[in-house]
Amino acid sequence: MFPPNPFAKGLDSLHNPLISHSAISSNMWRHAAKHACCCIRQTLHPPRLPSLSVFSPKTHVFPDVANQRNCIGHAEFRFQFGVRGYSGVAEAVSSTDVEEDVAAVDEIQELLLQEMKKEVVGYRWKNEGQTRYQELRRRQVKIETEVWEEAAKEYRELLMDMCEQKLAPNLPYMKSLFLGWFEPLRDAIAKEQEMYAAGKNKTAYAAHFVQLPPDKMAVIAMHKLMGLLMTGNERATIGTARVVQAACGIGDAIENEVRIHKFLEKTQKRKADKKNKKESDESVAGIKEEQKLRKKVIDLMKKQKLVAVRGIMKSHDDTKPWGTVIKTKVGSRLIELLMQTAYIQPPSDQLLDAAPDIRPAFVHSFKTVTKDSIKTSRRFGIIQCDPLILKGLDRTAKNMVIPYMPMLVPPVNWTGYDKGGHLFLPSYVMRTHGVRQQREAVKRAPRKQLEPVFEALDTLGHTKWRINKKVLSVVDRIWASGGRLADLVDRDDVPLPDEPDTDNEAEIKKWKWKVKSAQKENRERYSQRCDIELKLAVARKMKDEEGFYYPHNLDFRGRAYPMHPHLNHLGSDLCRGILEFANGRPLGKSGLQWLKIHLANLYAGGVDKLSLEGRLAFTENHFGDIFDSADKPLEGRRWWLKAEDPLQCLAACITLTEALRSSSPETFISHIPVHQDGSCNGLQHYAALGRDKLGAVAVNLVAGEKPADVYSGIAARVSNMMQRDAQKDPAIFPDALHARTLVNQVDRKLVKQTVMTSVYGVTYIGAREQIKRRLKERNAISDDTELFGASCYAAKVTLTALEEMFQGARGIMHWLGDCAKIIASENQPVRWITPLGLPVVQPYHKLGKHIIKTSLQMLTLQRETDKVMVTRQRTAFPPNFVHSLDGSHMMMTAVACKREGLNFAGVHDSYWTHACDVDKMNRILREKFVELYETPVLENLLESFQRSFPSLSFPPLPERGDFDLRDVLESPYFFN
Repeated sequence: MFPPNPFAKGLDSLHNPLISHSAISSNMWRHAAKHACCCIRQTLHPPRLPSLSVFSPKTHVFPDVANQRNCIGHAEFRFQFGVRGYSGVAEAVSSTDVEEDVAAVDEIQELLLQEMKKEVVGYRWKNEGQTRYQELRRRQVKIETEVWEEAAKEYRELLMDMCEQKLAPNLPYMKSLFLGWFEPLRDAIAKEQEMYAAGKNKTAYAAHFVQLPPDKMAVIAMHKLMGLLMTGNERATIGTARVVQAACGIGDAIENEVRIHKFLEKTQKRKADKKNKKESDESVAGIKEEQKLRKKVIDLMKKQKLVAVRGIMKSHDDTKPWGTVIKTKVGSRLIELLMQTAYIQPPSDQLLDAAPDIRPAFVHSFKTVTKDSIKTSRRFGIIQCDPLILKGLDRTAKNMVIPYMPMLVPPVNWTGYDKGGHLFLPSYVMRTHGVRQQREAVKRAPRKQLEPVFEALDTLGHTKWRINKKVLSVVDRIWASGGRLADLVDRDDVPLPDEPDTDNEAEIKKWKWKVKSAQKENRERYSQRCDIELKLAVARKMKDEEGFYYPHNLDFRGRAYPMHPHLNHLGSDLCRGILEFANGRPLGKSGLQWLKIHLANLYAGGVDKLSLEGRLAFTENHFGDIFDSADKPLEGRRWWLKAEDPLQCLAACITLTEALRSSSPETFISHIPVHQDGSCNGLQHYAALGRDKLGAVAVNLVAGEKPADVYSGIAARVSNMMQRDAQKDPAIFPDALHARTLVNQVDRKLVKQTVMTSVYGVTYIGAREQIKRRLKERNAISDDTELFGASCYAAKVTLTALEEMFQGARGIMHWLGDCAKIIASENQPVRWITPLGLPVVQPYHKLGKHIIKTSLQMLTLQRETDKVMVTRQRTAFPPNFVHSLDGSHMMMTAVACKREGLNFAGVHDSYWTHACDVDKMNRILREKFVELYETPVLENLLESFQRSFPSLSFPPLPERGDFDLRDVLESPYFFN
């Protein structure tokens, strides 16, 4: 009935006449107690117990014990009858004559009691935790599957309220607009669906247009189109959206919702009408089969076997992928119906007898864009909303439906290209943006090969976050009072200048330029306000949650990103300031030091370039400002607002203040993520690849007294070169005049962008434009011709300085580019496998045109052809390859941190963990960097090229230096 009793076996020795009682030490009793504790575990958790779902929090039903017993009672029952007839351990021990071990007996009793309590409490906690998880999971499923249904339901209820009360409810601006458009659009969609169902219109997309309820389609169309109009993009200003983008976006959303809607509808439990005798046996069997399927799905969901659930969904999903043409046609028709039914009326400031000014909310037109650089123009269709719609819209952006919210439960572990992430929302391990070859490469890769990548993404996705309510409260106050602080945009527009009362053409031209500039500033402010509103909307929705998670996936190079688009730790200072780890940890002595250093890093302004000791001293010298910032963030001296990352700095000020004021700062529980950032990380990877000693010193791969600043190093080198050139005769060396003009302008800021982008293969023209912008900002040179000439000279000198300092990096860049050119010349894309096993295919193909005739207009979609872009393949390969390496390093570090019990988050070359664990993470990330580059990375790459293209001849590997990689292990400023 019960497992064997190891403790009873231990007691047999007490009755063995060959063993002296006096020889039994208290150590033996402790050893026996440990066996007894093991016995309790086996008793409380016997083999083959039913799953936790059949336990109640208080009572455990044991299959082989007749009556229910409380867990502690059952443990007592086990010991009363399990230890050779003694009523308890104490009696068993006291029945011997070993008086000297009475203390040991008490110790054993105490140990046993503690262990029993621990086991019971642990069991109860686990059971309650399981219940809590199931509750959160139900909510998560509802969020993913019913987001559009809930929105449609809200509009239906609001319409009913309006009909009953005969007055419009007091709604936010956006919701009042949507409510006005919802009913006419829904009715127009319903009418269209009836027409298709009756066979009166046999369009190619008719069968797809009728697969969702009209109210749900109406909500999706409104929200998706308004989302695009609010945010704009690189080719459309605020208030306009390209028809192609809008139609594809709406079509995508409709198809995704159809899949979820069909599955839930199909597996809904139907009650068979037993009274209906005409019902055929086949129909009854079908219903029973469906009920059985639904029960199976529910059981699998309870057991969290989501892969199996998805498999069932796919096997019973009779809908094939719609394809681009159908999605575009459906989206286009919905836009057309919205344009026909949505109207807007200006405020009633007209004369009473005047006809009301009601006009369409959206207008379809065409726009021609000319590219001066290549002397070509393109014409495309746009949807433009009435200017009245934009007024006040940015203040109510929070009412937009956001389908991909952070998850309340850990994401599904990745096991395949489309298996992982969200429970029901479509999730893909890589963002391929429709590139077929990349998608197929990932799908074809063996699962075992991709397991390290999957494990890393799971690790990042299982980091639990929460909202920092104190910082959010400060942000809400700033935002409510108009923004303008802590890098938050001004909530008011720039006033447009009044038209001058003059006929002077120069004055009028100047006024027009000012108006244009103000309008541009207002468009940018509008976009930023919408962005902040969306971020704050997510934060407010999540602030009362115990915690939440971000499923991660990859770009084609292997860099990891959260799938939620608005509020995540890859975002701005606002996002990072209001996010913190949900699970806190005690600071400890080292954690307190790292929290102080972290605060100095966030303050920046040169402080982050000091030694670690210097940063500690900075923070300790500003305790007064830090306490004031925490106590009175907006009423006090506002020292935190001077920081480069003000909101993150405020969060650190609050945590440090609370810790120092606590009775024991080292045991204070901190939730703040502490960052360790790479020093010009791209160049660090190049220096390691080329074993480049000079480059390694410049980017902190070698230990130093304080961090080396590569930007200052390049600026010093450029300054020396210009000082030499300034001494030359302008008649012989014309650039001497530019050198004399620029010699006092050279500083870290002038060269920083060029140095940063050197990793991405910045060209001479790119460098010239970067430096020209910096000089223009300073108003250093007023004459445009002279400015252009000086920028050309400065770019040439900066690139030369980079060549000298990073010879190894430039050599590897050229070699990578040459290899890519050879491959692309054969009309093949460059492809490689990252050190973690991820297949990468560069997506640069020439694009063809695919024309689709829709009810709205002829749409021209871009479609990749089989012809690769040789130049793009060559120039993009060096930066893409290095990005695949920094992605591999981050993921290797994430997995190793998880295995050592650390919380970890990563932002490309910035690694985050708890303050108390920074030393551990620093050790791990250095070890993983060395491990990465101790493998023959370039040799493996060349071998793969030669294996794939045996007939092609590739250049030999570039020469490498003698830098010792293991120096990285001792470099304190490698990441700091």
